[in-house]
Amino acid sequence: MELFGAEIGAKLKAGDLLVLRGELGSGKTTFTRGLASALGITGVTSPTFVISKIYAGQIPLVHVDAYRLIGDELALFDDLDLESRIPQSITVIEWGGEFVERLADSFISIDFEFGASSDERIVTIEGLTA
Repeated sequence: MELFGAEIGAKLKAGDLLVLRGELGSGKTTFTRGLASALGITGVTSPTFVISKIYAGQIPLVHVDAYRLIGDELALFDDLDLESRIPQSITVIEWGGEFVERLADSFISIDFEFGASSDERIVTIEGLTA
C-alpha cells in the first residue's frame, strides 16, 4: 500500500482531493503515508483522535480522518476550514464520503477492500463529481 500510495502521490497536484473508503485496517493510512513520501513528507500517522493534521512538503498535505465525525460531531468538520486549504494542498479524507459534496465539485475516490488473504487488497479508483 505504501508503494502504491507513493506512485499515486507522484502524480497529484495542489487542489487534488482524495476520499478514502474501506474497513478499519484496509490500508488507508498506509496508502497516505506512501503518498506523503512522494511529497517529501515523513512521520504521517492516523489522525483519528485529532481529526486533521497538516504536513509541510513540496505540496502541503492535509490528512483528515472523519471516522469519529458522526451525528452532532458533523459541525466539527466545518470547523476544519478545509475549503480554504484545498486549493494549495493535496487533501486526503479517510471516511469522508458524506462530507465531500461540501468541499469540491470533483474528487478522487479510492476504495480499499480486503482480498482473499490477510495481506491482499483490492483497490478501486474513480474520478467523481459531487
